[in-house]
Amino acid sequence: MTRPPRLLRARRLLPAAALVAAGITGAALLAPPPATADASSPVRFSTFNASLNRATAGALITDLSTPGNVQAGNVAETIQRVRPDVLLINEFDYDAAGTALRLFQDNYLSVAHNGAAPIRYPYRYAAPSNTGVPSGFDLDNNGSVGGGNDAFGFGDFPGQFGMAVYSTFPIQADQVRTFAHFLWKDMPGALLPDDPATAAPADWYSPEEQDVVRLSSKSHWDLPIRIGGKTVHFLVSHPTPPVFDGPEDRNGLRNHDEIRFWADYVRPGRSAYVYDDAGAAGGLARGALFVIAGDQNSDPLDGDSVPGSTQQLLDNPRVNAKNPPRSDGAVEAAALQDAVNATHRSDPQFDTADFCDTPVFPPCSGPGNLRADYVLPSKGLQIRGSGVFWPVQADPLSRLTGPGFPVPTSDHRQVWVDVRVPGALDGRG
Repeated sequence: MTRPPRLLRARRLLPAAALVAAGITGAALLAPPPATADASSPVRFSTFNASLNRATAGALITDLSTPGNVQAGNVAETIQRVRPDVLLINEFDYDAAGTALRLFQDNYLSVAHNGAAPIRYPYRYAAPSNTGVPSGFDLDNNGSVGGGNDAFGFGDFPGQFGMAVYSTFPIQADQVRTFAHFLWKDMPGALLPDDPATAAPADWYSPEEQDVVRLSSKSHWDLPIRIGGKTVHFLVSHPTPPVFDGPEDRNGLRNHDEIRFWADYVRPGRSAYVYDDAGAAGGLARGALFVIAGDQNSDPLDGDSVPGSTQQLLDNPRVNAKNPPRSDGAVEAAALQDAVNATHRSDPQFDTADFCDTPVFPPCSGPGNLRADYVLPSKGLQIRGSGVFWPVQADPLSRLTGPGFPVPTSDHRQVWVDVRVPGALDGRG
């Protein structure tokens, strides 16, 4: 695939027609005009790695074609109980026609589950993912070309482990920016992996490979959400897990730089190097409102991340990281699964993912419970509340989260933050 040009010019917006032609779906193009309500209403932004990924292309469409898939029903019920206004779903297989996006709304979100009221999102968005797209190179250096490890992002078929956004507010589809093609080497000071068997630095990838290796393992999207006359940029991504590699730590280093991308993007003094898939340069304007969301696959203190990875966001001067989402269920789970969790340094009340603790749930093994999923507003957005959907075991809703493996819904928990958008009338569709 041809590298997009680095054009140092004023930002150029991708026309809505081009979005459709590129296989990017956005129901904002067809949705009805928004309603007007109380300006003081908080807006709930949420992220949920819902594990709506399947082993083969088209399997998610098959599962969503009827309302009977148990796991998809559990995901929908969780969403209905949290009731976010703007939602990112990680690990949602992408298809160019947007069929899975539509079916999940029609057959699951629009259907009541166990007393939870249906929820309707008139605005939806999905776009291509780097996952499963062949690179043509031996990126894992195992001596052969092909398979998920040699794709631009790990996946067994194009679009596996993709992303989807659902919104009650209009998505300004003609102003969306995507960054799937941004090359890792084009980030100043990129932490390119080093082959420990050679003396040369940062040489895990050959020069020819560095000319094609993309930073984003899925994609990075800037979705402008129109909320009562104001625009909030929903900045979403899903960095690669910092594991499944060797001493070169290529996934850990990539995870760090995928997180760094948004940290730089929201700061005008650091984002000049950025270019999007349409060739437009630069990041957010000074003072722009935003919410960064996604499964960052990085805990501040525990797990296998490069130290300081998540702190690039949590300590960012433009990010409001106060009042982090928490739950009592996470505290209880850490105490019950105490083999690995007992060694953790992060406060368990902020955990968002249950990655398994061997003595409790053999034969699985993992890093224990971590804070992996984040919803981080900009400093200009006042936080009115936040939470993690992780009920304690005595709560009947714990049937949606476990404990136990395989998990009934996902090994991640849904996370949300309520914010007040200053000067905005409510514009829910």
